[in-house]
Amino acid sequence: MLAATLPFAAATLIEYQARLLLASDAAQIVVVVQRLTPELVGALARIGRRGVAVDTVRTASEVLAKLHPLARVVMLADGLVTTEGVVHALAGEGGDALLVVPGVEASADFERVGGGSAWAGVARIDARRVADAARLPEDYDLQSTLLHAAEQAGARHVALRINDLDQGHGIERRAAALEARGRAVLSASMAVRPSWFERGVLRPLARWTIPAIARRSIGTPAVAGAGGLAALMGLAMIGMGSIAGGLSLILLGVLIEEIAGALAMFRDEPVLLRGSRIAILVLPALAALLVGHVVDTEAATTTAQLLALAGIVAGSVGERAASAVQRRAWWGTPPAYLAALAGLSLIGWPTLGLGVCACYAAATLIMAVEALRRQA
Repeated sequence: MLAATLPFAAATLIEYQARLLLASDAAQIVVVVQRLTPELVGALARIGRRGVAVDTVRTASEVLAKLHPLARVVMLADGLVTTEGVVHALAGEGGDALLVVPGVEASADFERVGGGSAWAGVARIDARRVADAARLPEDYDLQSTLLHAAEQAGARHVALRINDLDQGHGIERRAAALEARGRAVLSASMAVRPSWFERGVLRPLARWTIPAIARRSIGTPAVAGAGGLAALMGLAMIGMGSIAGGLSLILLGVLIEEIAGALAMFRDEPVLLRGSRIAILVLPALAALLVGHVVDTEAATTTAQLLALAGIVAGSVGERAASAVQRRAWWGTPPAYLAALAGLSLIGWPTLGLGVCACYAAATLIMAVEALRRQA
C-alpha cells in the first residue's frame, strides 16, 4: 500500500494531512502521485466531500496547470506526521520557508538542505518555484526539485521545536509505526479534555480501539449505531427490573458513542459528531430517570425519582457552566455520573447511587459557578 493510504488516527494518513491543511484554510489540495490505487481514490473522494477541490497530478507541468499564478503553496512530505500548529505556522503570509532540523539530529527520512540542516517535511513555496520545476525533465523527483528550488531562492529556515518532535512529528512509511504515531495523536487530541473519566477510561480505550476500527475500515455510522443499540437494550433491561445489567449496557453504549464521536472528529463528519455528543448527554439522564422510576415503583416512594431529577438539573446546569471555564480534573461529566450510578447499582444500592450522583453534580455546579464569578 501507499504510505498515504495506511491507517492513521481513525482514517488514512492522507486524510489526516488534508485535515491539517483545511484547518489552515487551504482552498485546494493537489496530490502528486505516480499511481492511483483503489484506497487512494477512496481517500481522495472522502477529502473532496469536505468541500475542497482535490486534484491528482504526476508532473510539475500538471501542478502548474492546476495552480493560480499567485497561489501560496504549502508542501507536505509523503508520509509526514505532524500537528495542526506546525502546519499553521508555515501556512501564513510570507515568501519561501522550509521547516528544518539540525542535520546531525535528523532521521534518514529527512532530506538534507543547505546550512547543515535537514528538511522536516513542511514547506511554504511560491508558485514560481513550480514553474521553475516544470522547465526541468519530467523524470526529476518533484518534491526534491521544489525543495531545492526554494532553497536556491533563499528560503527562510524555520526551526522545528523540540516539543513538536515529542508530539510525534516525523516521516513514517511503516504501517506498525504509523499506527503507534496515530495512537499518540489520539492521546494528544484528548489531553485537552481534563475529566478524570475521559483521561482514565476513554483515552486508553480510544488508543487501542480506534486504530483497530480504522484498520478494518469500519464506518462511523456502524460504530454509532452499535452504541445506540447497546444503550437501548440497557434501557429495556432497566424497564424490566434488571437495573445493574441495564446500566452496564448503557455505560457500554455511551463509551461506544464516545469512540464514534472521536472517529467523526478525525473523519470530519460533523452530523455524526453532533449526534454522538447529544447521545452522550441524553443517555445518562434517561438512565437515571428510569432507574428512579423502577426503584420507586418497587418501594412505593418518590425518593429515587426526586434524586434523579435533582442530579439531572444540577448536572445539566453544571455542564453548561463548566463549558465556559477551565475544567478541573475531578469535575463531573454525564459519563462519569453514569459510571458512579452503575458501580453502586452493581452492589445493590441504586438509590444511594442516585444520591451520590446528585451530590457530585451539585459540587461540580458550585465550583463551575465560582470559577465563572472569578473569571468575571
